[in-house]
Amino acid sequence: MDKKLGNPIWRLTISAMFLAIGLVLPFFTGQIPQIGKMLLPMHIPVLLCGFICGAPYGLVIGFILPFLRYLLFGMPVLLTAVSMAFELATYGLVAGYCYALSRHKCIIALYRSLILAMVAGRMIWGIAQAILLGLGSNRFTMEMFLAGSLLNAIPGIILQLVFIPAVMLALHQTGLVQLGKCETRKTEE
Repeated sequence: MDKKLGNPIWRLTISAMFLAIGLVLPFFTGQIPQIGKMLLPMHIPVLLCGFICGAPYGLVIGFILPFLRYLLFGMPVLLTAVSMAFELATYGLVAGYCYALSRHKCIIALYRSLILAMVAGRMIWGIAQAILLGLGSNRFTMEMFLAGSLLNAIPGIILQLVFIPAVMLALHQTGLVQLGKCETRKTEE
């Protein structure tokens, strides 16, 4: 990691930038009504924040982003904002934590961390939805979980799997983040 990102002030500043991006990005994707929500626009800056600034910053930005967006713009609705807060906080935490634990900061480690964060976040979203809907008269079914976390999210999942590594590679080219070559294990013969 670049020396600047080792500085807490820089991390806080970059995190604030990701928060701002998370507030604004849904306005752009919302212009495509058919797939705008499916692109999961608030997930991208939170995942990038976790990777670039670290797990604690990703967790905080992920948790406050849906609530701040609700307070400023009324969207997402409060019930959705609550479950999204736990989901996005998990994304930022797991992405940053898993990537920090990776021995080699390479594209394979990035994808591993990204996929683990996406799975963990969707699981936490499902648990939060089950609790929130369980408090009311509705039940959160497995069909609702699969539709909300997987089927309706396919465009967003694809976008995250393509866009986030591309951004990280571009930031590597600028020297902001370091991505090394993945070392292969040598087998003894």
